[in-house]
Amino acid sequence: MARITVLGGTGYAGNHIVREAASRGHAVTSYSRSEPTDPVGGVTYVAASVLDEQVLAEAVAGADVVFETISPRGDMADKLEGVVARLIGLAADAGVRLGVLGGAGSLRVAPEGPRLVDTGVMPEEILPEVHTGIALLEALENAPAGLAWFYVSPAGGFGAYAPGERTGEYRVGGDVLLVDDSGESRLSGEDLAVAVLDEIERPAHDRERFHVAY
Repeated sequence: MARITVLGGTGYAGNHIVREAASRGHAVTSYSRSEPTDPVGGVTYVAASVLDEQVLAEAVAGADVVFETISPRGDMADKLEGVVARLIGLAADAGVRLGVLGGAGSLRVAPEGPRLVDTGVMPEEILPEVHTGIALLEALENAPAGLAWFYVSPAGGFGAYAPGERTGEYRVGGDVLLVDDSGESRLSGEDLAVAVLDEIERPAHDRERFHVAY
């Protein structure tokens, strides 16, 4: 059993990860500014803002793994990079493994091809979020050598608008966007959670990004 802290645990991705972790018998703590609408039995929910440095320190203390799922939107649009920078320092000092949920924009469309964000196909309104995700990956890549971290890029079509179903199956890639036979890059919220918990339980990506899709 691992002690897993999920930041943004009542959001779309975070809620799925909290549920999957609890179902596997882990000790789970969720931090979010909102109370859960459908709390999971056995999970500790903390309603607080990670912009409070004391709250962030408490979130890391006593955890084996901290997984950050907060979307860079609203008042977090220009603050998430600072939160993750503080997380990197706290996790490195505490010997806690840090996971970050990013996006697909930094993935390449082919081994020698451009990044998805550079192809012009992504809606302009989401580009600030995409660039924040890229900045978080770069921050981890430049983190102290002693920090154990992993960064997860879900499918290009991942999100609450395409919830899908749990299959328990997924493909793992590196820096190139995975697509199915129809050319779509898809992944359900539940199967993202399966992939994240599989990585937590059986670490296969030390200080690197990996990509998950069908």
